[in-house]
Amino acid sequence: MKVDILVLAVHPDDAELSCSGTIAKHIQLGKKVAIVDFTAGELGTRGTAEIRLNEAEDSKNILKLVARENLGFRDGFFKNDEAHQLELIRIIRKYQPEIVLANAIEDRHPDHGRAALLSDEACFYSGLRMIKTMDKGLDQPAWRPKNVFHYIQDRYIEPDFVIDITPHWEIKEASIRAFKSQFFDPNSPEPASYISSAEFMDFVEARSREMGHKIGTKYGEGFTKTKTIAVNDLFEVL
Repeated sequence: MKVDILVLAVHPDDAELSCSGTIAKHIQLGKKVAIVDFTAGELGTRGTAEIRLNEAEDSKNILKLVARENLGFRDGFFKNDEAHQLELIRIIRKYQPEIVLANAIEDRHPDHGRAALLSDEACFYSGLRMIKTMDKGLDQPAWRPKNVFHYIQDRYIEPDFVIDITPHWEIKEASIRAFKSQFFDPNSPEPASYISSAEFMDFVEARSREMGHKIGTKYGEGFTKTKTIAVNDLFEVL
């Protein structure tokens, strides 16, 4: 299945918190978008791996993704090594995306930056025909995405560009709240976590408003780039 945008996320809910408005916007524009989660977030304070996988499926339906899968990497202990790169190369070649959205290049959670580097390197190596991978018993052709962009997560990073998600804020919020085990629930018997307070959801909205303010809209999502973007027509960037 070829997609236009492949979103790589080390934990279920990373994509929802950081770029689900952008996902919803491009799906409405007719683009095919898939999410691949690296882990089930099994080290999280609340919920279980099984619960989070079910919540990820609920979010998939809200966002209207064409596909979502989980690679089963070990939460907290995956590495940027040959085995993990080859598995990710297989995924990139399977979906053949034009654009990849990946974790923040640096963040509070050490998994995020490590996943960003793994994603960057796998996207490059995926374009080398001498690296052999197979899917469903068939050799895969080399494939390199045209661009890799990194969404911004907990820590503020100055964006290289911002996407206006104002018309898609409600879908973003619904996709986040699909992860009921993780976010604010006054009736939950589980221990409090960094992201489970009502104030954290206020922060998510405030960040989106901050990004929107940069481009004169109500809500936005910021991204950093990995290479210089070619512009053929100045009016394309108005």
